[in-house]
Amino acid sequence: MAPMSDRSPSSRPQPRTEPAPHRAGFACFVGRPNAGKSTLTNALVGTKVAITSNRPQTTRHTVRGIVHRPDAQLVLVDTPGLHKPRTLLGERLNDVVRTTWAEVDVIGFCLPADQKIGPGDRFIAKELAALKRTPKVAVVTKTDLVDSKALAEQLIAVDRLGKELGIEWAEIVPVSAAAGRQVDLLADLLVPLLPEGPALYPDGDLTDEPEQVMVAELIREAALEGVRDELPHSIAVVVEEMVPREGRPADRPLLDIHANLFIERPSQKGIVIGPKGSRLKEVGTKSRKQIEALLGTPVYLDLHVKVAKDWQRDPKQLRKLGF
Repeated sequence: MAPMSDRSPSSRPQPRTEPAPHRAGFACFVGRPNAGKSTLTNALVGTKVAITSNRPQTTRHTVRGIVHRPDAQLVLVDTPGLHKPRTLLGERLNDVVRTTWAEVDVIGFCLPADQKIGPGDRFIAKELAALKRTPKVAVVTKTDLVDSKALAEQLIAVDRLGKELGIEWAEIVPVSAAAGRQVDLLADLLVPLLPEGPALYPDGDLTDEPEQVMVAELIREAALEGVRDELPHSIAVVVEEMVPREGRPADRPLLDIHANLFIERPSQKGIVIGPKGSRLKEVGTKSRKQIEALLGTPVYLDLHVKVAKDWQRDPKQLRKLGF
């Protein structure tokens, strides 16, 4: 009879398991305008860092959202939508996109579940196919807008698109940022594609965008809402100054923010200001609430509308407005 061990199973030496290495790196979501990139960034980070609007071409700056996890740090770079440019601004935005793609560790290609794959998607997919080394994840967004049959058809179409253009998808993931479906799963799939390394940003940081840029984006977002014509492309916002109000008691601080909304033509001024200034007032009220939530302090917001003639086509004006 074999001798019995006097050790209980729990006291026997256990095989050592090495903890999984920490990973940190950059990911960006690409896709045609209004494919759900910014909403997805916000859902992953868990707070509002990227401007979201149902109008195409609203993200003007590379807004980074930072996802902190015990095993990883995922830094999301939110680029403007890549599109066939019609203006100098359009060309600059496309350059920003391509530069960003070359610098990230993984790319998520967003394709809405409720829209058939079209020329705009193919245009981007062809550009992606040329980037051989960067892993690509196909993200089918807005799944809450379709039934399971339509979703299955879209997933097959995305797979086919990859095969057709020679793109090997690392993953194909259906998500709904609005309904919070599979957002965590997407993060789980992106993390293994990042390089091993320590965190790139301090714990608690949600974005590395300067506060002034984020404030300008929130004002711009409020100005876009409710404008039903082609105006959104013609609005730029510059925050001139953000200064604490002097002589306020320490427990009741107030931040004075002075900002200018730039449009291209005098005729657009009335649209932004509205009858008896009602629209501009609404923009101020709406954006002030968001800014106070972002900065955690009461704000006095002073908004002015100015004309910068044809700024989208003028290199000097573009530089002045921060593009």
